[in-house]
Amino acid sequence: MRQVVIAVIALLIAQPVSAQADSIVVTLLGTGTPNPRIDRLGPSTLVEAGGQRLVFDVGRGTTIRLEQLGIRSGAVTAVFITHPHSDHTNGVPDLWLTGWLPPLGGRTTPFRIIGPPGTSELMRGLQIAFAGDTRMRISEERLAPSGIAFQATEFSSDTTVFDEGGVRVSAFQVDHGGDLKPAYGYRVSHGGYSVVISGDTRYSENLIKHASGADLILHEVTMAPDEIKDQPPVRFVLSHHTQPAEAARVFSRTKPRLAVFTHFALPPNRTGRSSTPADVLAEARRTYHGRMEAGEDLMQIVIGRSIVVRRTNPARTSP
Repeated sequence: MRQVVIAVIALLIAQPVSAQADSIVVTLLGTGTPNPRIDRLGPSTLVEAGGQRLVFDVGRGTTIRLEQLGIRSGAVTAVFITHPHSDHTNGVPDLWLTGWLPPLGGRTTPFRIIGPPGTSELMRGLQIAFAGDTRMRISEERLAPSGIAFQATEFSSDTTVFDEGGVRVSAFQVDHGGDLKPAYGYRVSHGGYSVVISGDTRYSENLIKHASGADLILHEVTMAPDEIKDQPPVRFVLSHHTQPAEAARVFSRTKPRLAVFTHFALPPNRTGRSSTPADVLAEARRTYHGRMEAGEDLMQIVIGRSIVVRRTNPARTSP
């Protein structure tokens, strides 16, 4: 039954792609924060274009969402990291290791990961931490050592970091605040279409420069009830992320065909009440009247001559 469900989901997701060969298909694998929630897993975005499967950030549960889509963990072309925060990287060891294991992994070529300085150090640390596991699997299961190798590529400026099969990925610096550096966003271009992933950032002029004219902007967001905005932990979050009114300014200046909020940092007050995605949209719509959506896990966006948004309840597609 499980295999049938996965196959049906994969078939439904594939249908829009076949209609437009130059389409970019974006799936939000995780739209949450470090807080462990089953409905919003850790931040991660899948971009499919030109036969490439690219994953941007690997938060908690990324491999689970990939399986829900019917995509093998080992079938990811490359991984891109926006910055070293744990909620954006704590799924890396799972994707790296699980992508090697048959049958849902099966990777026999090096794991490709691209990111700012520290990316290579991350992978070397994981290699040491899991040396016992990999040694036993190579010895007893005869898994190919090439599949657990890694190819880490680092960059430290605004530059093109991937250009294969007609798909180009450009990285650009964003402003995550204070000493939270380096932090980057990405722009993916294919077939005349483009999607921008903001990464973690405050209002950023450099993001606006690189996001101008994009078809889709995926933008992080934070919001808090008025009564807790002056509490030190909340004040810190608000000062290092983008609030809805600021995001609206970004959208007004860049003019995307669609803007989608993701990575919702919505701290609760003492009663447990927090701002909601609906609150975020309402606040942003005070000053921006273009097309906007509140992202959710497994939301899929097909970018072509038109932009189609499809929502899937993660609970209904659980293996």
